[in-house]
Amino acid sequence: MTDGVQKQLPHLVFGGELVSLDSTDFRDLSKLDIVGIFPNYASAHAAWKAKAQSTVDNAHMRYFVVHLHRLLDPTGS
Repeated sequence: MTDGVQKQLPHLVFGGELVSLDSTDFRDLSKLDIVGIFPNYASAHAAWKAKAQSTVDNAHMRYFVVHLHRLLDPTGS
């Protein structure tokens, strides 16, 4: 980008309880935990790690990082 402004790379962190350990189907979509949208992967990864570690006792609970910038601009330009 121009004028010294960095390109935005938003990432979404969310999670929920899965139906089974070998799928990514959630038990109840209305109970998804939307952790937040973060400006870069490093901050999203830190949030993901904290949430994942806080739910380690529930094997069916999973958190994910979604690269929103890839969905918004799939060409990468």
